[in-house]
Amino acid sequence: MKVLVPVKRVVDYNVKVRVKSDGTGVDIANVKMSMNPFDEIAVEEAVRLKEGGKVTEVIAVSAGVTQCQETLRTAMAIGADRGILAEVGADVELQPLAVAKILKALAEKEQPQLIILGKQAIDDDCNQTGQMLAALLGWPQATFASKVVLEDGKVTVTREVDGGLETLALSLPAIITTDLRLNEPRYVTLPNIMKAKKKQLDIVKPDELGVDVAPRVKTLKVAEPPKRSAGVKVPDVATLVAKLKNEAKVI
Repeated sequence: MKVLVPVKRVVDYNVKVRVKSDGTGVDIANVKMSMNPFDEIAVEEAVRLKEGGKVTEVIAVSAGVTQCQETLRTAMAIGADRGILAEVGADVELQPLAVAKILKALAEKEQPQLIILGKQAIDDDCNQTGQMLAALLGWPQATFASKVVLEDGKVTVTREVDGGLETLALSLPAIITTDLRLNEPRYVTLPNIMKAKKKQLDIVKPDELGVDVAPRVKTLKVAEPPKRSAGVKVPDVATLVAKLKNEAKVI
């Protein structure tokens, strides 16, 4: 049984992002990049399923520039068996729909029984790719997974919702998007990093997959949030309540 795990190269979560002076986007020049944390959780879960004897092969896939090979190597160091990169130029903006179409084409080629991906990327926070992919493939989906159990030809997923937890049973093939509490990814050791360099990594172009990656949405402007204004001190509780009621209008 194959599992496909899409991973995305994003600005490292420890880096303070800077907006370009012309407002066209985020400046990523000379900035540390790493795997999207939610995707790292997805890779870890797929590898655990393989270690538990439920899965035979874990395939990491990514779409983006040449440097995404580093992200795929990280996924293979965690435990993925091989990687596939749908490579595009640095001037190409990949939006969720285009990525979903690329993943659909790769899924039809590889025929996995399960696709596990992060619920969202920390750079654009779209939370769209998994749902779009499920719609394109016509597969059942379970989003925001906090527990995954694979047995008897189906997958049982516990997902986090506003009211608590919801449990879904999906027939295979299926798509799962991961939440933070699903697992804690393992520390990647140096021997596994060295082994990952020898694992198979295939590179394809979106055109070869028959996918048009032209953007459907245009970003007009990117701006930093306004700076928080300074607070004020009040002499007593009565004044505080009056300000909350009359000025802030929150009570």
